[in-house]
Amino acid sequence: MPIIKHPEQRVGVFIDAQNLYHSGKNLYHSKVNFGAIVKDAVDNRKLVRALAYVISTESGEESAFFDALTKVGIETKVKDLQIFSSGAKKADWDVGLAIDAVRLAPKLDTIILLTGDGDFVPLVEYLQMNLGCQVEVVSFGKSTSAKLIEATDNFMDLDDAPNKYLLRGGGKK
Repeated sequence: MPIIKHPEQRVGVFIDAQNLYHSGKNLYHSKVNFGAIVKDAVDNRKLVRALAYVISTESGEESAFFDALTKVGIETKVKDLQIFSSGAKKADWDVGLAIDAVRLAPKLDTIILLTGDGDFVPLVEYLQMNLGCQVEVVSFGKSTSAKLIEATDNFMDLDDAPNKYLLRGGGKK
């Protein structure tokens, strides 16, 4: 089925920042250019909201990254890194991202998920079948769940043009 895109289409972008960050780092040893990705994913449609789900650490070293996201029009939702007594660490925004997508879906025609995480397949299916949204996924294909790619209405593979979506040499995001 062909994907529908038109200038009046209301789009919401939901960014699993940890997922894309680690994919860019592990696959290409680079930082991700979130601004360029959002711009190309939205593709001249009407962006209603772009939300990045990010993790804050005790060191606060990520504050420049958060500022950079804000400067390119991406709202940040911040959660503190959880450190358990065993030393294990947890940084997970999946439920928060899913709830926000469901909550905002009635105001949107298209929902774009920036993630490769297969845990979002039930969300994709719910948004499509129950809320009537077109759902697109944007991620690095090499690290994206095949089931997620199959479930989505459109998949934009960042591996097709990595130099366009990565920052080389430790540049600012």
